Amino acid sequence: MFRRGERITIWQKIGFYLPLTILGAIFVYPFIFMVATSLKDSPEVFANVLSLFGERLRFDNYLTVVTTVNMGRYMVNTAIVTLGVTIGQIVTSLLGGYAFARINFPGRDLIFKIYLGTMMVPFTVIMIPMYKMMLVFGWVDKLVSLIIPWIFTAYGTFLMRQFFKSIPKELEEAALLDGANRLTILSKIFVPLSGPAIATQFTLSFLYAWNSFIWPLVAIQSKSNYVVTQGLADIQGGFHANPPLVLAGATLVILPTVLVFLIAQRYFVEGIATTGMKN
Repeated sequence: MFRRGERITIWQKIGFYLPLTILGAIFVYPFIFMVATSLKDSPEVFANVLSLFGERLRFDNYLTVVTTVNMGRYMVNTAIVTLGVTIGQIVTSLLGGYAFARINFPGRDLIFKIYLGTMMVPFTVIMIPMYKMMLVFGWVDKLVSLIIPWIFTAYGTFLMRQFFKSIPKELEEAALLDGANRLTILSKIFVPLSGPAIATQFTLSFLYAWNSFIWPLVAIQSKSNYVVTQGLADIQGGFHANPPLVLAGATLVILPTVLVFLIAQRYFVEGIATTGMKN
């Protein structure tokens, strides 16, 4: 790293940025190869695997994936589930984080530690009990089964709690003296100040919900309710001899997560940096 005020020569800059550029190109190349191959014809892929592009760009591969494989419907289902889970987790994390950070009640710290302890429970342990609960509620093979069980998150509550503890208490005390209740303080003071933490929570929740596979595989049976990860598995099984279609499906699945991270990365890094381990 360069120190402030230090005179930097052109060769130092080259020595610093050239390895980073090469490393970045290595990491980006597989994604470029995936997109380029998805725009080829299948014989062109097998004829010359290393060439990036074929004779022409075949965007009809994406049309085939969206219509024939019904990936368009799967993406709509996934968008509904992802937005439901993401918004639900942000709301519950804000409420829980504020309660654990600012409200004194009996057993608060013990309850918080137990809640955090749930993060260590493997999903395979609770999968069968959760499925039985979905049967009782009549939610099996419905999108609601992919939303309601996941709107609570211990990590999100921890993230918001740590961020709220960094906000000066004087702001809250002044609002209480002016007659504001807890919900007003949370919505009018804490939430506007919590942009980086909320952006971090949004990014993590979005990536988790969009890429979820095991639970949808258990809870959803009808293809009309499939999510994109199940649709991608279907493409791999039915079109394994047609790599362009498989990679076109993979591109459609990956693209939203990449866009979300690129848009929110500044807030994501800021949220991680400002959310410390304050007790």
